Amino acid sequence: MLPVFASEKGTVCLKPVVQRIFEQLFDLDLREFCFIVGKGKRALEDHFTPDREYVQQLTKRGRSAQAFQLRQFYDRLAASTIVWINQPEPQGFGHAVLQAEPFVGHETFLVHAGDNYITSKHASIHMRLLRAHFRNGADATLAVQELSDPRQHGVAEVHGTDKNALQVVRVEEKPKHPKSKFAIVPVYIFTESIFDSLRKTKTDRKGEIQLTDGIQTLLDSGGRVQAVCLRPHDVRLDIGMPETYWKALEISYHNAKHTR
Repeated sequence: MLPVFASEKGTVCLKPVVQRIFEQLFDLDLREFCFIVGKGKRALEDHFTPDREYVQQLTKRGRSAQAFQLRQFYDRLAASTIVWINQPEPQGFGHAVLQAEPFVGHETFLVHAGDNYITSKHASIHMRLLRAHFRNGADATLAVQELSDPRQHGVAEVHGTDKNALQVVRVEEKPKHPKSKFAIVPVYIFTESIFDSLRKTKTDRKGEIQLTDGIQTLLDSGGRVQAVCLRPHDVRLDIGMPETYWKALEISYHNAKHTR
């Protein structure tokens, strides 16, 4: 729910990151959404519940720009199917994904963390992931980003030179000594095979099931995993830590101001 800057009809505004992610995926023609939320996250569900009366109040007060923005958001919500699933305790990203199995069924699906937002000048990372996934018949397709120091992220060891279809041979969660500079960005395409892999994955020392470990389990069982690398002009807003959130605000304000 932390806000970042956006540009709407020539006006700079603030939007929660999770709303920007939803709108971005909606504009890619996704219509079925499953939100995995922890205890005490009622504000998320409230925000995604249309309040048309509030829109009318904004209009009466002369705040037509804000009313227009909310009306557009609510129209997208009305055209979507949204399911909420509670994760009673923080048991890891992998466990959260596993909670979505009844919603997903046997479909291929996209996983997007709620604390990262990525924009592209041309084809979005989401479209590049989807194209690579279906073109190559992978069990999992990951987004990765080359960083000078990827130790605070999951890291993927890869083979190949085509950055739109790198072969992933190993992944590791926050290694002290990374064997690659490819940090995993929390946007993924999976087939249902990831659920069996997550069930087989051991918990870490915190008692959590990490999604990165689940992907390694998939690799160990012979699953095909590939990666698509972010391009230099892709902009990633990461609100996961205070210092990265401050940077996200700076970047989003600059971009919103120059796209009015």
